[in-house]
Amino acid sequence: MGKRGKVDVLVVGAGASGAAFTWSLARAGINVMCLEQGRWINSNEYPTTRTDWELSRNKEFAKDPNVRRLPEDYPINSINSPIAPLMYNAVGGSTIHWSAQFPRLKPSDFRVKTFDNVADDWPFTYHDLEKYFDINDRMMGVAGITGDPMYPPKSSRQTGPLPLDKAGSVIVKGLDKLGWHWWPSDAAILTEPYDDRLPCNNCGPCELGCVRGSKGSTDITYWPKAIKMGAILKTHARVKEISVSPEGLADGVIYFDAKGDIQKQEAQIVVLACNGIGTPRLLLNSVSRKFPGGLANSSGLVGRNLMFHPYAMVMGIFEEDLESYKGPASCSIISQEFHETDLKQGFVRGFTFQIGRGGAPLHTALGSQPGYRIPWGANHREKFTERYSHNLNISVCGEDLPEQHNRVVLDHNLKDTHGIPGARIEYTLGTNSSKIMDKGIERAKEALQAAGAYEVVINPLLRESGWHLLGTTKMGGNSDNSVVDGVGRAHDVKNLFIIDGSVFVTSGSVNPTSTIQAIALYIADHVKNNSRHLLD
Repeated sequence: MGKRGKVDVLVVGAGASGAAFTWSLARAGINVMCLEQGRWINSNEYPTTRTDWELSRNKEFAKDPNVRRLPEDYPINSINSPIAPLMYNAVGGSTIHWSAQFPRLKPSDFRVKTFDNVADDWPFTYHDLEKYFDINDRMMGVAGITGDPMYPPKSSRQTGPLPLDKAGSVIVKGLDKLGWHWWPSDAAILTEPYDDRLPCNNCGPCELGCVRGSKGSTDITYWPKAIKMGAILKTHARVKEISVSPEGLADGVIYFDAKGDIQKQEAQIVVLACNGIGTPRLLLNSVSRKFPGGLANSSGLVGRNLMFHPYAMVMGIFEEDLESYKGPASCSIISQEFHETDLKQGFVRGFTFQIGRGGAPLHTALGSQPGYRIPWGANHREKFTERYSHNLNISVCGEDLPEQHNRVVLDHNLKDTHGIPGARIEYTLGTNSSKIMDKGIERAKEALQAAGAYEVVINPLLRESGWHLLGTTKMGGNSDNSVVDGVGRAHDVKNLFIIDGSVFVTSGSVNPTSTIQAIALYIADHVKNNSRHLLD
C-alpha cells in the first residue's frame, strides 16, 4: 500500500458541500486536500453539444446511477423504496446534473419541534446561517429578486430573475386568481454576465450540463478558486474506508487510485461530503475493532432517518401555445402558500410548488415529468401536437419527516468496480407525508385549472425524484440521538466532520443545495477558528 504525505484536512467528495468547504479552508491558508471518485467533466462532453442529446437522459447522462453504470458510480439497491436515489459522481457532483433551483430553508424549518412538536429543532437557526447563505450566493451566482414575503430580507441577488415567459405568465394568472403566494424563484443560473461567466440563453435542458457555464455548478464556481489558492483535488480516487488510530481518531483514508492501486492518505482532520447515501455507506464500510458497527455509529443512527423530498408531478395542458419548451426547465416560479403547518388540513408541515416548463420533443413524447407516454399508433401525432409546447408542470415538493425505519444499509451482494459493498435503501412514505402529497396534488390541480388548463395529468409519486438525500447522519447535541454535533463533528470521533445533506435534522420542502452549502461554510469557519486545537 502506498502512503501519501500527511495533510491538515482531507475532504472526501467534490460536490456542492465539499467544494464550498475546501474553498473556505484554502482561503485561510490551511493545507487541504479533496478526494473525488469521479473525474473532471469537460463541457464539450455535455449531451447538448450533440444533435441526439435527448437520448442521453436514459443512457450515459441518466439521473439514476443504476442506469448510467459508469465506472465511478456505485450500485444502489432501491427495490424496497418507491423513490430511487439520484446523484452524479464527478468534480461538481450533482450540481452538474441539477436544474439549479436555489431557495433556502425558511426560519421555521429549523424549529419544527418548537412550532409543531415533531422531530427535533436544529442546533442553530436560519439567522446563524444568514452570513453563509450570502457568501454562497455570491460564489454561485444567483438570479432572483429580493422582497419575497415568505423570507426575511435577503442580500441583493447577483443578477435579475429568470424571465417568466409565456408559460410563467399563464400560471401566475391562475395563482393570482386564487390569491396564492408566488415569487420568481432564486436560481443558480445567471441572467447577466457575472464572474467571467455568460448569461443563460434559455436553451432549456439544464439538468444535462450547462455548456455556457451560466449554471452555477461547483466545478466552475468554487473549484477553480480553491485550487488557485492551494487546495489539492485528486480525481479517480475512490475511498474504501476511513482509517482509525489506536486512540480512536480518524488518521486518514484508504482509497483506490486511478490505476486501481490501494493508497493511504493521512490527515489530521477528515471531512465527509459524500451525500446522504455515500456518507453513511462509507461510515458503515469503515469497520474496526474499536468501531465494529461502523465508524461514528455508537448511537446506531448512521444511515437512519433518511429523508427524500417526495415529488408529485401535475401537468396542465392548455389550448394556447405556451412556448413552454423555452428556458430553464424548473426554475421560474416558486409558491410557498402551503409551506407552513395548517392543522385544519390534518397534517403538520407542508409543501412547496415549483413551477416547471414543458419538455423538448422526445421528453414530451415520453410523457414529460409525469411520465405518462403519448401512446404510439394512429393518434400519436395528434396527441403530441396537443401537448408539445402547450403544457407546463407543477412539482409538489413535500416535506419528509425523519423516521428511523427509513434508512441506508450496506448491500454486500452489490459491489462497485473496486469490490466495495453498495448501498440498499429501505424507505416507505410516512402517513404524514402521504397526506401532504394528497393535498398538494389537489391544490396543484386547482391552480392549473384556474390558469386555464383543459386537462390535468397526475403522477402522485415520481419514482425518479430522489434528488435530495438527507438526514442519515443526523446533527444534534446528544450522542444518544444524533451522529454529529452542532458543528458537524462526530460525537464518537472528535476529528471527523460531516458537512453534506446527511446532517439535516428535518427536510423542509425546498431544494436543499443552498442550505447544504451554507452549513458547509458554517462548519468550515468553526474548523478555521479552532484549527490550532483541532490540529494538535
